[in-house]
Amino acid sequence: MNKSKISASIITIGDELLIGQTLDTNSAWMAQELNKIGIWVRRRIAVGDVWDDIWSTLDEEIKTSQIILITGGLGPTADDITKPLLCKYFSGNLITDEAALKNVVDIFEFFKRPLLEVNRKQAEVPNVCRVIQNKNGTAPGMLFERDGKIIVSMPGVPFEMKGMMTDFVLPELPALFDLSKVEHRTLLTAGIGESFLAERIKDFELSLPQHIKLAYLPNLGMVRLRLTTIGNEESLINQIDEYFSILQQHVHDVLVVNEDISLEEVIGRLLIEQGKTLSLAESCTGGNISHLLTSVPGSSAYFKGGVVSYDNSVKQNLLGVNINTLNNAGAVSEETVCEMAKGALNSMNSDYSIAVSGIMGPGGGTEEKPVGTVWIAVSNNTKTIAKKIQLPYNRRRNIENTSINALNLLRLLLLNRL
Repeated sequence: MNKSKISASIITIGDELLIGQTLDTNSAWMAQELNKIGIWVRRRIAVGDVWDDIWSTLDEEIKTSQIILITGGLGPTADDITKPLLCKYFSGNLITDEAALKNVVDIFEFFKRPLLEVNRKQAEVPNVCRVIQNKNGTAPGMLFERDGKIIVSMPGVPFEMKGMMTDFVLPELPALFDLSKVEHRTLLTAGIGESFLAERIKDFELSLPQHIKLAYLPNLGMVRLRLTTIGNEESLINQIDEYFSILQQHVHDVLVVNEDISLEEVIGRLLIEQGKTLSLAESCTGGNISHLLTSVPGSSAYFKGGVVSYDNSVKQNLLGVNINTLNNAGAVSEETVCEMAKGALNSMNSDYSIAVSGIMGPGGGTEEKPVGTVWIAVSNNTKTIAKKIQLPYNRRRNIENTSINALNLLRLLLLNRL
């Protein structure tokens, strides 16, 4: 096949996606993985469990995309119609795949469950497809070819889909298409808004050649900047590296990291590099910062633990916050978070600590301390730094913003910038 830009469409099937009962994480993950191997996703579509809607969507996407990836509708119940639809669409007949049947039998024997006829039928596949064995479940995947187009159907269960993508689909596509590599260079900034960032680098953006694109990706008080080009030539790679180096110089004072990684990963790297440990005292974030840190593999090397001190008695009894501080300054105050941070540092014998206390809303605010008022403190053995922020969002986003602000304040302390 020629080396023109190869595009893909992702179709996710299920009424639960359309009514918001289930979040579609599949298409986002698939799009990221396809992009890594040089395939552009031109469209992501969610379709209900309706035969005509699925059929017409497939008709439309085959016209313009070389690759169509489908997830969902392969279960054993009556509303799972993807397999019979694809069988008819590609003019096939259902047959039993012996390897798929053995997989189903083995799974039911392992869990000591009776094997029903409806479960056996999951091993049936159209005789016009290549079967993709499911190492993590009972429903096999299917690959069809038509007029140089590739159509792949996989289960909607995320870890089953990811297994098929990783083991079969992603390695197979480069063998079927001559792909141009997509080169990304991404950095993360903090402490500057998107519009101010755009104003700062407007001349740089104008200087970019047409084949290098700049994207702004703002989220939770930080902005990612991404340069992208397509091609395998060494000269293109050298050129995007040169422009990426220039971009870093323009944003050096707000630069967090020159990789596409999360802030919690940055924190983990810094702590490991310095051989230091961290503890947390969370009130208003309810353990969210701990969740972010422990989502990073290897975080046990530096994260000691945290106290969710939601009630004042916990702040007092576990973290050693003085009752007079709570009575006089209040739970949401500079004095309280500083004592919380020192308490976490001492009680968990860590090198660094973070403490947060605030009013996330929608109620609980006062004229003096309105909803969105948050105090953050970071501490080590020599200093404790506190910062007040005022957030205007809903409860969920206030929690997320507080968590990111707290991690970034710790980053600055780790880098001796406070």
